[in-house]
This record gives sequence, structure tokens and C-alpha cells, in this order.
Amino acid sequence: MLSKKQLIEIFTRFEVAKETPLIELNYTSPYTLLIAVVLSAQSTDKTVNKVTLKLFEKNNTPERILELGEENLKNFIKSIGLYNSKARNIIKLSRMLIEKFSSTVPDNLKDLQLLPGVGRKSANVILNSIFGKHTIAVDTHVFRVSNRIGLCKTKNPLETELALEKIIPDNFKKYAHHWLVLHGRYICKARKPLCSKCIINDICTYENKT
Repeated sequence: MLSKKQLIEIFTRFEVAKETPLIELNYTSPYTLLIAVVLSAQSTDKTVNKVTLKLFEKNNTPERILELGEENLKNFIKSIGLYNSKARNIIKLSRMLIEKFSSTVPDNLKDLQLLPGVGRKSANVILNSIFGKHTIAVDTHVFRVSNRIGLCKTKNPLETELALEKIIPDNFKKYAHHWLVLHGRYICKARKPLCSKCIINDICTYENKT
């Protein structure tokens, strides 16, 4: 496992490389980000952005999505994996937002996870990106990178989230999961990590560096 000094050095380098990283999903409001996050499950941000570019031109509120209807919504998102279940969940969560939350996206983990299609990771993304809370959203990239480079040794996303919350200094927490996502997406890839281009290569504990 990495020492506290090494851990601070890793996130300092991430910060120098990209001081204020942002989520790569396009959105114009808390609601549109919520929908984009739901659509992004097992899909790439690039694919989702292509779909939402047209979808959100007119359908950017819970009320307008309900007016659009499930079948018409499917036509917009059919290029995305699991589009049938995602369309169903988006309709349900839009109705719940209207009826239970006055069309406002909740600002807490408990209420966000009540929404169909919104799990803990998605809720943490919303809390961080919209409400500025220092949550650690653990997707496949964060899970892989954290375990590979030596931040933690965990068996599942929840264990990873709790471990990272304990070890990452507060001044890095706002952007921590963004840095780890970007590192996993573009450098520390699943099959062929680009170790020669990695800015933390000398600190990383990965045994099979290329």
C-alpha cells in the first residue's frame, strides 16, 4: 500500500495536470445531468452526448419528458445499450421528481437513490458535480485504478468508496473521482495501460507495468 506522502504526491500531480476536471457528460441543468448519468450506465459518455444533444433540445425538464412519452423517448436513445429499461426508468424518475420533489433534483444520497435507475455511484456523481459535495463516485475506472496503483485493496465499489474517503485528504476530495476516472479512461486502461505516458508511473505499485 502507498504511504501518505506517496498518496499526496499522486493527487498533487493529478491536480497540476488538470486543476479542475469536469464530468465529460454534457448537461445544462441538474435534471439533464441526472438523465445523462442514467443513460451512461454501461455506455460511453461520447455515445450519450450524441443522444442527449438532440434529446435535450426540447425535452429538458421532467414535465417535457413525460409529455414525450416512453416510446418516443426510446426513439431518441435506441443507440444506447439497455435503452428499453433506461427509457422506462427515466419516465418513472421524472414522474417521481414531479410528484415527490416538486420537479427538483434531490441534494442528498438517500432521496437520489429512491429514483428509478439511480444507484449509489450515480447519486454520488450528481452530489459532486451539481451540489459540490466531496463524494467519491466509484465506477469501473475508479475501482480498477484505485486497486491497480495501490490506493486500496478492495473487492467491490462500496469498499473502494469507503476506503478512498478515509485516505484521500480533504483538499483533494472534490475532484478525486474525476481524476481517477480520467486516468483510467485515457492512461490506466483496463487491457493495455499506457504506463510510459503515466505521470505517476514511479509511484504506482502495479506489478505488470508496460
